[in-house]
Amino acid sequence: MEKKKRKFKMPTAFTTLLIITFILALLTYIIPAGVYKMKDGIPVVGTYHHVAANHQSLWDVFNAPIKGFTNALEIALFLLVLGGFLGVVFETKAIEAGLQRVVARLKGREKLLIPVLMILFALGGTTFGMAEETLAFYPLIVPVVLAAGYDLVTAVMIIFLGSGVGFLGGLTDPFSVGIASELSNISMGDGIIKRAILLVVALTFTISFVMHYAEKVKKDPTKSVIYGMKEKLESKFSQNYGADEAEIPFTFKRKVILTIFALTFVMMVVSIIPWQDKFGIDFFADLNKQLTTLPVLNLIFGHMKPFGTWYFGQITTLFFISAVVIGLIYRFKEDELVDLFVNGARDLLGVALVLGVARGISIILQDGLIIGTILNFGEHLLKGIGSGVFSIATFILYMPLSFLIPSSSGLATATIPIIAPLADFAHVSREIVIMAFQTGSQFMNFISPTQCVLIAALAFTGVPYGKWIKSIIPFLIGLFLIVCTALIVFTI
Repeated sequence: MEKKKRKFKMPTAFTTLLIITFILALLTYIIPAGVYKMKDGIPVVGTYHHVAANHQSLWDVFNAPIKGFTNALEIALFLLVLGGFLGVVFETKAIEAGLQRVVARLKGREKLLIPVLMILFALGGTTFGMAEETLAFYPLIVPVVLAAGYDLVTAVMIIFLGSGVGFLGGLTDPFSVGIASELSNISMGDGIIKRAILLVVALTFTISFVMHYAEKVKKDPTKSVIYGMKEKLESKFSQNYGADEAEIPFTFKRKVILTIFALTFVMMVVSIIPWQDKFGIDFFADLNKQLTTLPVLNLIFGHMKPFGTWYFGQITTLFFISAVVIGLIYRFKEDELVDLFVNGARDLLGVALVLGVARGISIILQDGLIIGTILNFGEHLLKGIGSGVFSIATFILYMPLSFLIPSSSGLATATIPIIAPLADFAHVSREIVIMAFQTGSQFMNFISPTQCVLIAALAFTGVPYGKWIKSIIPFLIGLFLIVCTALIVFTI
Protein backbone atom coordinates (compact mmCIF):
# COMPACT_ATOMS: atom_id res chain seq x y z
CA MET A 1 0.00 0.00 0.00
CA GLU A 2 1.18 3.46 -0.88
CA LYS A 3 1.99 5.65 2.05
CA LYS A 4 -0.22 8.70 2.31
CA LYS A 5 1.67 11.94 1.88
CA ARG A 6 1.52 14.13 4.93
CA LYS A 7 0.24 17.60 4.18
CA PHE A 8 2.21 20.46 5.67
CA LYS A 9 0.28 22.23 8.40
CA MET A 10 1.25 25.59 9.85
CA PRO A 11 2.08 25.28 13.57
CA THR A 12 -0.05 27.14 16.07
CA ALA A 13 0.92 30.55 17.40
CA PHE A 14 2.10 28.89 20.65
CA THR A 15 4.53 26.57 18.84
CA THR A 16 5.76 29.28 16.46
CA LEU A 17 6.52 31.65 19.33
CA LEU A 18 8.30 28.94 21.36
CA ILE A 19 10.46 28.06 18.33
CA ILE A 20 11.38 31.74 17.94
CA THR A 21 12.17 31.93 21.67
CA PHE A 22 14.46 28.89 21.40
CA ILE A 23 16.29 30.33 18.34
CA LEU A 24 16.82 33.65 20.11
CA ALA A 25 18.21 31.80 23.15
CA LEU A 26 20.76 30.15 20.85
CA LEU A 27 21.65 33.58 19.45
CA THR A 28 22.71 34.74 22.92
CA TYR A 29 25.74 32.43 22.41
CA ILE A 30 26.53 34.09 19.08
CA ILE A 31 25.53 37.78 19.27
CA PRO A 32 27.74 39.93 21.54
CA ALA A 33 25.96 41.30 24.60
CA GLY A 34 25.45 45.05 24.79
CA VAL A 35 23.20 47.71 26.28
CA TYR A 36 22.13 51.33 25.81
CA LYS A 37 21.70 54.00 28.43
CA MET A 38 17.96 54.69 28.66
CA LYS A 39 16.11 57.95 29.22
CA ASP A 40 12.34 57.82 29.81
CA GLY A 41 12.24 54.35 28.29
CA ILE A 42 14.02 55.46 25.10
CA PRO A 43 17.58 54.34 24.18
CA VAL A 44 20.01 57.25 23.97
CA VAL A 45 21.81 57.45 20.62
CA GLY A 46 25.56 56.83 20.85
CA THR A 47 25.50 55.23 24.33
CA TYR A 48 25.70 51.58 23.24
CA HIS A 49 28.49 49.60 24.90
CA HIS A 50 29.42 45.91 25.30
CA VAL A 51 28.82 44.04 28.54
CA ALA A 52 29.51 40.51 29.82
CA ALA A 53 27.41 37.84 28.12
CA ASN A 54 24.44 36.20 29.85
CA HIS A 55 23.74 33.07 27.80
CA GLN A 56 20.18 31.71 27.98
CA SER A 57 19.66 28.04 28.79
CA LEU A 58 16.87 25.63 27.88
CA TRP A 59 15.39 26.31 31.31
CA ASP A 60 15.29 30.02 30.45
CA VAL A 61 13.43 29.25 27.22
CA PHE A 62 10.58 27.56 29.09
CA ASN A 63 10.72 30.01 31.98
CA ALA A 64 10.47 33.04 29.65
CA PRO A 65 6.71 32.62 28.89
CA ILE A 66 6.02 32.33 32.64
CA LYS A 67 7.90 35.54 33.36
CA GLY A 68 6.29 37.11 30.29
CA PHE A 69 2.79 36.28 31.48
CA THR A 70 3.62 37.70 34.92
CA ASN A 71 4.78 40.95 33.32
CA ALA A 72 1.66 41.11 31.12
CA LEU A 73 -0.75 40.28 33.95
CA GLU A 74 -2.68 43.58 33.77
CA ILE A 75 -3.32 43.19 30.03
CA ALA A 76 -4.16 39.49 30.38
CA LEU A 77 -6.69 40.28 33.11
CA PHE A 78 -8.25 42.94 30.90
CA LEU A 79 -8.63 40.41 28.08
CA LEU A 80 -10.31 37.90 30.39
CA VAL A 81 -12.76 40.50 31.74
CA LEU A 82 -13.45 41.72 28.19
CA GLY A 83 -14.22 38.12 27.23
CA GLY A 84 -16.60 37.83 30.19
CA PHE A 85 -18.31 41.09 29.21
CA LEU A 86 -18.78 39.93 25.61
CA GLY A 87 -20.02 36.53 26.80
CA VAL A 88 -22.80 38.20 28.78
CA VAL A 89 -23.70 40.62 25.96
CA PHE A 90 -23.83 37.94 23.25
CA GLU A 91 -26.10 35.74 25.38
CA THR A 92 -28.70 38.55 25.46
CA LYS A 93 -28.71 38.52 21.62
CA ALA A 94 -29.06 42.31 21.71
CA ILE A 95 -26.51 42.79 18.92
CA GLU A 96 -28.15 40.19 16.65
CA ALA A 97 -31.60 41.67 17.30
CA GLY A 98 -30.36 45.17 16.53
CA LEU A 99 -28.73 44.01 13.32
CA GLN A 100 -31.89 42.18 12.27
CA ARG A 101 -33.85 45.37 12.81
CA VAL A 102 -31.40 47.28 10.59
CA VAL A 103 -31.75 44.66 7.84
CA ALA A 104 -35.56 44.75 8.09
CA ARG A 105 -35.65 48.55 7.94
CA LEU A 106 -33.57 48.53 4.76
CA LYS A 107 -35.81 46.05 2.95
CA GLY A 108 -36.54 47.48 -0.49
CA ARG A 109 -33.48 49.74 -0.19
CA GLU A 110 -30.90 46.98 -0.41
CA LYS A 111 -28.30 49.28 -1.92
CA LEU A 112 -28.06 51.06 1.45
CA LEU A 113 -27.55 47.71 3.12
CA ILE A 114 -23.90 47.63 2.07
CA PRO A 115 -22.66 50.91 3.60
CA VAL A 116 -24.83 50.63 6.72
CA LEU A 117 -23.77 47.06 7.56
CA MET A 118 -20.11 47.71 6.72
CA ILE A 119 -20.04 50.73 9.02
CA LEU A 120 -21.56 48.65 11.83
CA PHE A 121 -19.06 45.83 11.36
CA ALA A 122 -16.22 48.35 11.11
CA LEU A 123 -17.29 49.87 14.43
CA GLY A 124 -17.06 46.41 15.97
CA GLY A 125 -13.61 45.86 14.47
CA THR A 126 -12.22 49.23 15.49
CA THR A 127 -13.47 49.17 19.08
CA PHE A 128 -13.19 45.61 20.37
CA GLY A 129 -11.47 43.75 17.54
CA MET A 130 -14.62 42.04 16.26
CA ALA A 131 -13.45 39.06 14.20
CA GLU A 132 -14.62 35.57 15.15
CA GLU A 133 -17.89 37.11 16.34
CA THR A 134 -18.76 38.07 12.75
CA LEU A 135 -19.21 34.40 11.83
CA ALA A 136 -22.54 34.36 13.67
CA PHE A 137 -23.95 36.91 11.23
CA TYR A 138 -23.40 35.03 7.96
CA PRO A 139 -26.63 32.98 8.23
CA LEU A 140 -28.53 36.26 8.64
CA ILE A 141 -26.75 38.43 6.07
CA VAL A 142 -26.13 35.94 3.23
CA PRO A 143 -29.80 35.22 2.33
CA VAL A 144 -30.62 38.94 2.41
CA VAL A 145 -27.69 39.80 0.14
CA LEU A 146 -28.63 37.04 -2.32
CA ALA A 147 -32.29 38.11 -2.33
CA ALA A 148 -31.11 41.62 -3.26
CA GLY A 149 -29.51 40.24 -6.42
CA TYR A 150 -25.89 40.19 -5.28
CA ASP A 151 -23.60 37.17 -4.97
CA LEU A 152 -21.94 35.28 -2.11
CA VAL A 153 -18.66 37.13 -2.56
CA THR A 154 -20.53 40.38 -1.86
CA ALA A 155 -21.80 38.94 1.43
CA VAL A 156 -18.29 37.96 2.50
CA MET A 157 -16.98 41.39 1.50
CA ILE A 158 -19.64 43.20 3.54
CA ILE A 159 -18.88 41.29 6.73
CA PHE A 160 -15.21 40.36 6.47
CA LEU A 161 -13.87 43.50 4.78
CA GLY A 162 -16.07 45.69 6.98
CA SER A 163 -14.76 44.35 10.27
CA GLY A 164 -11.25 43.96 8.83
CA VAL A 165 -10.93 47.60 7.78
CA GLY A 166 -12.24 48.58 11.21
CA PHE A 167 -9.42 46.53 12.72
CA LEU A 168 -6.91 48.07 10.29
CA GLY A 169 -7.84 51.56 11.46
CA GLY A 170 -8.29 50.40 15.06
CA LEU A 171 -9.14 53.19 17.49
CA THR A 172 -9.36 51.23 20.73
CA ASP A 173 -8.98 47.60 19.68
CA PRO A 174 -7.43 46.05 22.81
CA PHE A 175 -5.86 43.13 20.93
CA SER A 176 -3.74 45.30 18.65
CA VAL A 177 -3.66 49.00 19.58
CA GLY A 178 -4.02 48.42 23.31
CA ILE A 179 -1.24 45.89 23.69
CA ALA A 180 1.10 47.57 21.18
CA SER A 181 0.66 50.97 22.88
CA GLU A 182 1.42 49.52 26.30
CA LEU A 183 4.57 47.87 24.97
CA SER A 184 5.59 51.15 23.32
CA ASN A 185 5.18 53.04 26.61
CA ILE A 186 2.59 55.37 25.12
CA SER A 187 -1.12 55.89 25.74
CA MET A 188 -3.73 54.22 23.57
CA GLY A 189 -5.03 57.75 23.02
CA ASP A 190 -1.76 58.82 21.34
CA GLY A 191 -2.32 58.91 17.59
CA ILE A 192 -6.05 58.20 17.87
CA ILE A 193 -6.93 61.20 15.66
CA LYS A 194 -4.57 59.96 12.93
CA ARG A 195 -5.99 56.46 13.18
CA ALA A 196 -9.51 57.90 12.95
CA ILE A 197 -8.61 59.72 9.74
CA LEU A 198 -7.11 56.55 8.27
CA LEU A 199 -10.22 54.59 9.32
CA VAL A 200 -12.59 57.03 7.60
CA VAL A 201 -10.58 57.12 4.37
CA ALA A 202 -10.00 53.35 4.24
CA LEU A 203 -13.62 52.52 5.09
CA THR A 204 -14.96 54.97 2.48
CA PHE A 205 -12.74 53.35 -0.16
CA THR A 206 -13.76 49.82 0.96
CA ILE A 207 -17.49 50.61 0.85
CA SER A 208 -17.10 52.15 -2.60
CA PHE A 209 -15.21 49.08 -3.83
CA VAL A 210 -17.83 46.64 -2.49
CA MET A 211 -20.75 48.68 -3.84
CA HIS A 212 -19.12 48.87 -7.27
CA TYR A 213 -18.57 45.11 -7.35
CA ALA A 214 -22.08 44.38 -6.04
CA GLU A 215 -23.83 46.61 -8.59
CA LYS A 216 -21.70 45.19 -11.39
CA VAL A 217 -22.75 41.65 -10.45
CA LYS A 218 -26.40 42.66 -10.08
CA LYS A 219 -26.51 44.19 -13.56
CA ASP A 220 -24.56 41.35 -15.16
CA PRO A 221 -24.27 38.09 -13.16
CA THR A 222 -21.52 36.88 -15.52
CA LYS A 223 -19.24 39.49 -13.90
CA SER A 224 -19.29 37.52 -10.65
CA VAL A 225 -15.97 35.82 -9.91
CA ILE A 226 -17.93 32.69 -8.97
CA TYR A 227 -20.11 32.69 -12.10
CA GLY A 228 -20.45 29.11 -13.31
CA MET A 229 -20.75 27.78 -9.78
CA LYS A 230 -23.06 30.56 -8.57
CA GLU A 231 -26.31 28.61 -8.82
CA LYS A 232 -24.88 25.55 -7.10
CA LEU A 233 -23.37 27.53 -4.23
CA GLU A 234 -26.47 29.64 -3.66
CA SER A 235 -28.94 26.74 -3.71
CA LYS A 236 -28.33 25.80 -0.08
CA PHE A 237 -29.38 29.29 1.01
CA SER A 238 -32.54 29.45 -1.12
CA GLN A 239 -34.82 28.06 1.57
CA ASN A 240 -33.87 30.93 3.86
CA TYR A 241 -35.14 33.69 1.58
CA GLY A 242 -37.60 35.77 3.51
CA ALA A 243 -37.50 33.39 6.47
CA ASP A 244 -38.48 35.00 9.72
CA GLU A 245 -38.77 32.04 12.06
CA ALA A 246 -35.38 32.88 13.55
CA GLU A 247 -36.29 36.53 14.11
CA ILE A 248 -35.09 37.83 17.48
CA PRO A 249 -37.47 40.38 19.07
CA PHE A 250 -35.81 43.76 19.56
CA THR A 251 -37.28 44.26 23.01
CA PHE A 252 -36.88 47.28 25.28
CA LYS A 253 -34.37 45.31 27.37
CA ARG A 254 -32.24 44.58 24.32
CA LYS A 255 -32.37 48.23 23.27
CA VAL A 256 -31.13 49.27 26.71
CA ILE A 257 -28.39 46.63 26.65
CA LEU A 258 -27.27 47.70 23.18
CA THR A 259 -27.14 51.30 24.42
CA ILE A 260 -25.03 50.32 27.44
CA PHE A 261 -22.80 48.23 25.15
CA ALA A 262 -22.19 51.24 22.88
CA LEU A 263 -21.73 53.66 25.79
CA THR A 264 -19.12 51.37 27.35
CA PHE A 265 -16.91 51.68 24.28
CA VAL A 266 -17.59 55.41 23.98
CA MET A 267 -16.47 55.83 27.59
CA MET A 268 -13.41 53.73 26.84
CA VAL A 269 -12.45 56.01 23.94
CA VAL A 270 -13.05 59.19 25.95
CA SER A 271 -11.15 57.85 28.97
CA ILE A 272 -7.89 57.14 27.14
CA ILE A 273 -7.53 60.43 25.25
CA PRO A 274 -5.03 62.60 27.21
CA TRP A 275 -7.33 65.63 27.41
CA GLN A 276 -5.37 67.60 29.98
CA ASP A 277 -1.80 66.62 29.10
CA LYS A 278 -2.04 67.00 25.30
CA PHE A 279 -4.93 69.38 24.72
CA GLY A 280 -5.04 71.42 27.94
CA ILE A 281 -8.71 70.54 28.52
CA ASP A 282 -9.53 70.50 32.23
CA PHE A 283 -13.23 69.59 31.96
CA PHE A 284 -12.86 65.91 32.87
CA ALA A 285 -10.41 66.63 35.69
CA ASP A 286 -12.83 69.19 37.19
CA LEU A 287 -15.79 66.82 36.74
CA ASN A 288 -13.89 64.00 38.41
CA LYS A 289 -13.08 66.25 41.37
CA GLN A 290 -16.79 66.94 41.86
CA LEU A 291 -17.76 63.27 41.55
CA THR A 292 -15.14 62.06 44.01
CA THR A 293 -15.54 64.75 46.68
CA LEU A 294 -19.24 65.64 46.87
CA PRO A 295 -21.32 63.82 49.51
CA VAL A 296 -23.19 60.70 48.27
CA LEU A 297 -21.45 60.86 44.88
CA ASN A 298 -18.11 60.14 46.51
CA LEU A 299 -19.61 56.90 47.84
CA ILE A 300 -20.01 55.81 44.20
CA PHE A 301 -17.07 57.40 42.40
CA GLY A 302 -14.53 57.80 45.21
CA HIS A 303 -10.89 57.21 44.08
CA MET A 304 -11.90 57.05 40.40
CA LYS A 305 -9.31 58.64 38.12
CA PRO A 306 -10.39 61.38 35.67
CA PHE A 307 -10.97 60.61 32.00
CA GLY A 308 -7.77 61.08 30.05
CA THR A 309 -5.64 59.27 32.63
CA TRP A 310 -7.24 55.80 32.46
CA TYR A 311 -5.22 52.73 31.64
CA PHE A 312 -5.87 48.97 31.54
CA GLY A 313 -6.76 48.74 35.23
CA GLN A 314 -9.53 51.36 34.99
CA ILE A 315 -10.81 50.11 31.61
CA THR A 316 -11.01 46.57 33.01
CA THR A 317 -13.14 47.88 35.87
CA LEU A 318 -15.42 49.65 33.36
CA PHE A 319 -16.10 46.44 31.42
CA PHE A 320 -16.62 44.49 34.64
CA ILE A 321 -19.24 46.99 35.84
CA SER A 322 -20.97 46.97 32.44
CA ALA A 323 -21.13 43.16 32.43
CA VAL A 324 -22.80 43.14 35.86
CA VAL A 325 -25.26 45.91 34.91
CA ILE A 326 -26.23 44.18 31.66
CA GLY A 327 -26.67 40.88 33.49
CA LEU A 328 -28.96 42.51 36.06
CA ILE A 329 -31.01 44.29 33.37
CA TYR A 330 -31.54 41.04 31.47
CA ARG A 331 -32.37 39.36 34.79
CA PHE A 332 -29.94 36.50 34.54
CA LYS A 333 -29.88 34.37 37.65
CA GLU A 334 -26.74 34.80 39.75
CA ASP A 335 -25.27 31.44 38.71
CA GLU A 336 -26.19 32.05 35.03
CA LEU A 337 -24.43 35.41 35.02
CA VAL A 338 -21.31 33.96 36.63
CA ASP A 339 -21.26 31.03 34.17
CA LEU A 340 -21.68 33.35 31.17
CA PHE A 341 -18.89 35.60 32.41
CA VAL A 342 -16.55 32.69 33.11
CA ASN A 343 -17.29 31.03 29.75
CA GLY A 344 -16.71 34.34 27.95
CA ALA A 345 -13.40 34.77 29.76
CA ARG A 346 -12.51 31.19 28.80
CA ASP A 347 -12.95 32.10 25.12
CA LEU A 348 -10.13 34.65 25.44
CA LEU A 349 -7.93 32.57 27.72
CA GLY A 350 -5.96 31.33 24.69
CA VAL A 351 -5.28 34.93 23.65
CA ALA A 352 -4.09 35.81 27.16
CA LEU A 353 -1.76 32.79 27.21
CA VAL A 354 -0.37 33.60 23.76
CA LEU A 355 0.39 37.03 25.15
CA GLY A 356 2.60 35.50 27.84
CA VAL A 357 4.41 33.20 25.40
CA ALA A 358 5.00 36.09 23.00
CA ARG A 359 6.30 38.32 25.77
CA GLY A 360 8.76 35.58 26.59
CA ILE A 361 10.59 36.56 23.40
CA SER A 362 11.42 40.01 24.73
CA ILE A 363 12.33 38.43 28.09
CA ILE A 364 14.98 36.28 26.34
CA LEU A 365 16.28 39.29 24.41
CA GLN A 366 16.49 41.42 27.53
CA ASP A 367 17.89 38.79 29.91
CA GLY A 368 20.29 37.59 27.21
CA LEU A 369 21.48 41.21 26.81
CA ILE A 370 21.32 41.07 23.00
CA ILE A 371 18.41 43.44 22.38
CA GLY A 372 20.81 46.38 22.70
CA THR A 373 23.12 44.84 20.10
CA ILE A 374 20.19 44.31 17.72
CA LEU A 375 19.11 47.92 18.24
CA ASN A 376 22.66 49.11 17.66
CA PHE A 377 22.72 47.22 14.35
CA GLY A 378 19.41 48.85 13.46
CA GLU A 379 20.71 52.28 14.45
CA HIS A 380 23.59 52.03 11.95
CA LEU A 381 21.32 50.46 9.32
CA LEU A 382 18.86 53.34 9.57
CA LYS A 383 21.43 56.07 9.07
CA GLY A 384 20.43 58.05 6.01
CA ILE A 385 17.02 56.35 5.73
CA GLY A 386 14.13 58.81 5.72
CA SER A 387 11.38 58.55 8.31
CA GLY A 388 8.76 57.95 5.61
CA VAL A 389 10.76 55.04 4.20
CA PHE A 390 11.05 53.53 7.68
CA SER A 391 7.28 53.76 8.24
CA ILE A 392 6.45 52.07 4.95
CA ALA A 393 9.17 49.44 5.45
CA THR A 394 7.67 48.63 8.87
CA PHE A 395 4.20 48.32 7.32
CA ILE A 396 5.52 45.90 4.69
CA LEU A 397 7.58 43.96 7.26
CA TYR A 398 4.48 43.18 9.29
CA MET A 399 2.79 41.45 6.36
CA PRO A 400 4.94 38.27 6.36
CA LEU A 401 5.25 38.43 10.16
CA SER A 402 1.45 38.34 10.39
CA PHE A 403 1.44 35.21 8.24
CA LEU A 404 3.81 33.49 10.68
CA ILE A 405 2.05 34.80 13.80
CA PRO A 406 -1.66 35.31 12.99
CA SER A 407 -2.45 36.42 16.55
CA SER A 408 -2.34 40.24 16.60
CA SER A 409 -1.69 40.31 20.34
CA GLY A 410 1.10 37.73 20.00
CA LEU A 411 2.62 39.58 17.05
CA ALA A 412 2.60 42.90 18.89
CA THR A 413 4.11 41.42 22.03
CA ALA A 414 6.86 39.64 20.09
CA THR A 415 7.95 42.54 17.90
CA ILE A 416 7.00 45.95 19.31
CA PRO A 417 9.76 45.92 21.99
CA ILE A 418 12.28 45.92 19.12
CA ILE A 419 10.50 47.97 16.44
CA ALA A 420 9.46 50.85 18.75
CA PRO A 421 13.03 51.71 19.86
CA LEU A 422 14.22 51.42 16.25
CA ALA A 423 11.67 54.08 15.33
CA ASP A 424 13.34 56.43 17.81
CA PHE A 425 16.57 56.15 15.83
CA ALA A 426 14.67 56.87 12.60
CA HIS A 427 12.98 59.91 14.21
CA VAL A 428 9.56 58.30 13.80
CA SER A 429 7.02 58.66 16.59
CA ARG A 430 5.93 55.45 18.27
CA GLU A 431 2.27 56.10 17.43
CA ILE A 432 3.26 55.69 13.75
CA VAL A 433 4.82 52.33 14.62
CA ILE A 434 1.45 51.29 16.08
CA MET A 435 -0.27 52.32 12.85
CA ALA A 436 2.27 50.46 10.70
CA PHE A 437 1.87 47.37 12.87
CA GLN A 438 -1.92 47.24 12.79
CA THR A 439 -2.19 48.04 9.07
CA GLY A 440 0.52 45.56 8.07
CA SER A 441 -0.83 42.71 10.17
CA GLN A 442 -4.43 43.22 9.04
CA PHE A 443 -3.46 43.71 5.38
CA MET A 444 -2.13 40.17 5.28
CA ASN A 445 -5.21 38.87 7.11
CA PHE A 446 -7.39 39.81 4.14
CA ILE A 447 -5.78 36.98 2.14
CA SER A 448 -3.81 34.83 4.59
CA PRO A 449 -4.69 31.11 4.58
CA THR A 450 -3.73 31.09 8.27
CA GLN A 451 -6.53 33.58 9.03
CA CYS A 452 -9.16 31.29 10.56
CA VAL A 453 -12.00 33.83 10.28
CA LEU A 454 -11.48 34.17 6.52
CA ILE A 455 -11.26 30.41 5.97
CA ALA A 456 -14.39 29.84 8.07
CA ALA A 457 -16.31 32.49 6.12
CA LEU A 458 -15.28 30.98 2.79
CA ALA A 459 -16.16 27.49 4.02
CA PHE A 460 -19.63 28.58 5.11
CA THR A 461 -20.43 30.37 1.83
CA GLY A 462 -18.58 27.87 -0.38
CA VAL A 463 -16.54 30.60 -2.11
CA PRO A 464 -13.22 29.06 -3.28
CA TYR A 465 -10.09 30.62 -1.79
CA GLY A 466 -8.63 31.35 -5.25
CA LYS A 467 -11.80 33.16 -6.35
CA TRP A 468 -11.71 35.29 -3.19
CA ILE A 469 -8.12 36.35 -3.90
CA LYS A 470 -9.05 37.24 -7.48
CA SER A 471 -12.00 39.35 -6.36
CA ILE A 472 -10.08 41.58 -3.94
CA ILE A 473 -6.80 42.19 -5.79
CA PRO A 474 -7.92 45.70 -6.90
CA PHE A 475 -9.04 46.39 -3.33
CA LEU A 476 -5.65 45.38 -1.93
CA ILE A 477 -3.80 47.61 -4.40
CA GLY A 478 -5.95 50.61 -3.50
CA LEU A 479 -5.70 49.95 0.23
CA PHE A 480 -1.92 49.55 0.00
CA LEU A 481 -1.63 52.99 -1.62
CA ILE A 482 -3.93 54.55 0.99
CA VAL A 483 -1.91 53.15 3.90
CA CYS A 484 1.44 54.16 2.39
CA THR A 485 0.15 57.69 1.74
CA ALA A 486 -1.19 57.96 5.31
CA LEU A 487 2.10 56.76 6.82
CA ILE A 488 4.12 59.25 4.79
CA VAL A 489 1.79 62.18 5.53
CA PHE A 490 1.55 61.45 9.25
CA THR A 491 5.30 60.88 9.54
CA ILE A 492 6.23 64.25 8.04
